[in-house]
Amino acid sequence: MVRAVGMLLLMLCSRTGGKSQSRNYIIEPTELNLGDVFAGEYETNIFYDPGPIGILFQMARAFLAVVQPNPFPHDIATELIKQNFGAVLQQYQRIIYYEIGFIICTILGVVFVLLMPLLGLCFCLCRCCDNCGGEMHQRQKKNADCRRSCFGTTLFFVTIIITAGALCTYAANQNLTDQLKGVRKLVNSNFKDLHTFINATPSQIDYVIKQYNTTKNKALADVNNIGPVLSNMIKKRLAKDIYPALDGVLHMSGTIKETQEALENVSLSRDVLKDGTDKLSTSLTDLQTSLGDTLNDPTCRTPGSTEICDSIRNTLPSLSINADFSKLQGVESQLAKVKDVQKTNFSDLVRKGYAALDKTEEMVQNETKSIRKDVHDVLNRIGDVLAGISNDLPIQNLLHSLTEYLEDFQSYFQQYYPLVEQYDFYRWLGGVAVCCSVSLILAFNYLGLLFGSCGLDKHASPTTRGCISNTGGSLLMAGVGISFIFSWLLMVVVVVTFIVGGNVEKLACQALKDNELFKVLDTPYLLNSEWKYFISGSLFSDSNINITFQSVYTKCHRKVGIYSALQLENLFSIEDQMNVSMYTSELQANLKNINVDLSSIVLLDPEVKKSLQKFEKSGIDGIEFDAYIAELRKTTTKVDLLTYANQLDEKAEKLPRGALENALKGHANNIRKIHNDQVIPLEQTMTLMIQNIERLQTTASDLSVKVGNVVDSLEAAQSLINNNGTSIVAQEAQQYLMRIMGYFQEYVEWSKDVINNEVADCKPIANVVDTLDIVLCGFVVDSLNGFWFGLGCCSIFLIPSIILAVKLAKFYRRMDTEDVYDERSRTRMRFGRHITSSVSVHPMEDLHINRLQRVSQRAPY
Repeated sequence: MVRAVGMLLLMLCSRTGGKSQSRNYIIEPTELNLGDVFAGEYETNIFYDPGPIGILFQMARAFLAVVQPNPFPHDIATELIKQNFGAVLQQYQRIIYYEIGFIICTILGVVFVLLMPLLGLCFCLCRCCDNCGGEMHQRQKKNADCRRSCFGTTLFFVTIIITAGALCTYAANQNLTDQLKGVRKLVNSNFKDLHTFINATPSQIDYVIKQYNTTKNKALADVNNIGPVLSNMIKKRLAKDIYPALDGVLHMSGTIKETQEALENVSLSRDVLKDGTDKLSTSLTDLQTSLGDTLNDPTCRTPGSTEICDSIRNTLPSLSINADFSKLQGVESQLAKVKDVQKTNFSDLVRKGYAALDKTEEMVQNETKSIRKDVHDVLNRIGDVLAGISNDLPIQNLLHSLTEYLEDFQSYFQQYYPLVEQYDFYRWLGGVAVCCSVSLILAFNYLGLLFGSCGLDKHASPTTRGCISNTGGSLLMAGVGISFIFSWLLMVVVVVTFIVGGNVEKLACQALKDNELFKVLDTPYLLNSEWKYFISGSLFSDSNINITFQSVYTKCHRKVGIYSALQLENLFSIEDQMNVSMYTSELQANLKNINVDLSSIVLLDPEVKKSLQKFEKSGIDGIEFDAYIAELRKTTTKVDLLTYANQLDEKAEKLPRGALENALKGHANNIRKIHNDQVIPLEQTMTLMIQNIERLQTTASDLSVKVGNVVDSLEAAQSLINNNGTSIVAQEAQQYLMRIMGYFQEYVEWSKDVINNEVADCKPIANVVDTLDIVLCGFVVDSLNGFWFGLGCCSIFLIPSIILAVKLAKFYRRMDTEDVYDERSRTRMRFGRHITSSVSVHPMEDLHINRLQRVSQRAPY
């Protein structure tokens, strides 16, 4: 077993690009096109955008953050879940500290609930006694208009705030109803995704198992073509030594052919240069004789011409040959030896060497006929083992249990959801009733401000105010009365919803957002005192396996397979079940029977080696290349003939016109003709000969080393075949085994990856948690918090509304009495329809007062 595991590790290393120490090349990687597992199409879109009302929800959360800034009570929540109430009660101080913000707000709300009815009763009794604004008499003050405007403006803005709170309350109440209408669709979408998840998983598992056929067919194709495949591997193994040797022979063959051509060109050029220089020497000698005879003309003895003729006569010796090619060494002996070497057909012999190497395919094919059936049987047994895995995967049992729970929960949902809608309708009616009570107060306030402001006559006395103004004041007082009646009831609703919604937001929604709820559920021995981790205890016999609710949710949210999310490898190890290493030794034993003898392969005939050694001893390295190059670098003549001819023309121009001048110009033309006809061809031949000499010199440098390297590589390649051929075949057979098993290893790795990450993608499970979060926190709790936040704003601002309305109504209502002043004494009198002597006056004024009272009794109302 250890050996089999070692073989698999070696196979895995080779497939990842590692190199075996016995070879220095890489086998072509084997790739299987196993395709992609089809994923279930889930339609649940977990996205919730409350829209503009989200601002209200954020304000409520901000208020709760101020009321309750303390961290989540992890230990207290743990004790509550364990139902250890005694330990919880012992920490009552911590609970009070945690809930201190809620307690203070609740106490304030209770005080409001208790005091408002009592204050309303006292207010009514006080007004009945003509106090608290009940007295229908308004004292005249200088700042009356300013006070009335201030009270009216402040009341208007307070009413606006109450209106905003009422609108927020109604919007939150309506939002909950609107959102709950979409719960059925959202939950049904989750049910549909769960059914898709359950129904698609068996097909996904079957697809994974059936992909073994692709692997098997790929392996069988290699087994059926074991001759070409294995022989190709053997040839690749030998290629790094044999092919360079054969290529070296071909390269040397080309060098020999080029050397022969160069030697032939040098030999021919040497003869051409020798003959050409002989002819050129004869022509120049004749030219010197002829030119000397011409200079014997009598004209040369005339004054002025003698010096010119003497200067020409002095240059005649320069008209001679400069290079002497007759002294150059001949290359005929080297050429003969190279021609003898060239009789060997190197190209044909090299092709025979390649053909001999190609015979390995036929040899391997013949040797592997007997093992194909055995390999087929092993592969079929591997397939039977892998095919049985689908029935053993625990995913099927989990899906079966999940199906039962899903069907039961779906039936409960379909049965009880209409009741939820019905009760929500009652709740909505209650919310609307609460909003209507606030709206009634707002209506009295707005109408009172409208009637009072529009009907007020600033010039009318308090007792003569109009009906419209009086109605405005009465409406304001009616709003005050309704405020006393409903304000404490509204606060009761605010306190109850605040306690419920605020605590659920902090203890559930915020805890879920901060993962504190998962941390509580993942507390060891919490849900079961005998299990450290609840999920592993439920699934496996070992509850110490670290599987937490948070890890499962996180993995499912990333669309990981349920096998990986629940760590089902602890229940059923795919790696162990798909371990095919046990068949490696069996296949290895079959491939050991391959016995291919490569010693019969002969790369090259011994004649090749002899020919190469003859070429080495051909003597081209003994050619005097420096002498050749030195002689060929010389100019053909001692003087440049064209320059000489031009100078001769110039000197002839200086002579008197006549026969001597014409004769010298004729000699100049003759010199040019010799240059064109004889010197230029010689120079071209010399240039060509230099090129061939340099080529021969390059070939001759280290010739023995070059030939020796080729011969040594041939001998090394042949020795490799003769001495190590059997071991090479064994090594490549082992590598071939790894290639075959590599297909299955690749399939196993692919299967593990697919089952871990793609099969039974548990995203719908995470969607269920997200749906619960959205429905509970997004739909219900946010709406509930927005409801009490808006209603609480209304309830709190009813207090200044009551005070301001009472103050302002005094300026709108018609009074029974008013203050009157005597212009002479500036004494204040009370004047009205019903005179009461509540103000003390001086006895001297009694007559005047009685007169005023009589006038008032006669005056119309």
